[in-house]
Amino acid sequence: MSRAVEETNRRMLRARDAMDRAYAQPLDVPALARIAHVSQAHFTRTFRATFGETPHRYLQRRRVERAMFLLRETDRSVTDICFEVGFGSPGTFSRTFRDIVGRSPRTYRQEARQAAAAGVPTCFTMAWTRPSA
Repeated sequence: MSRAVEETNRRMLRARDAMDRAYAQPLDVPALARIAHVSQAHFTRTFRATFGETPHRYLQRRRVERAMFLLRETDRSVTDICFEVGFGSPGTFSRTFRDIVGRSPRTYRQEARQAAAAGVPTCFTMAWTRPSA
């Protein structure tokens, strides 16, 4: 691997790490491109080539993963969870959650509780319900 490719990967990882840390904050491509020290267009192209999905989709998936945990482990309302993980509206949250997980947040919570009541280990439940990329 050349030094240029290594440096590009390092820059993309820096931006992805920022997204992982601050997933609930409003993040946009200009801010992420500044973190990676590249132009906005170059950032979007390179991020997709490096990680296989756009920065926006990665951030959505990261937020949904956190919401899945909160739905399984807390009794907080779906609306509270929606805002805590960084979505701006419950409708967008539900639609995005369904697109990524394959079922609504409420259905996901019910299935996770049924699995827990049946004595299914959490590691199996998490693997079974993990969102695909």
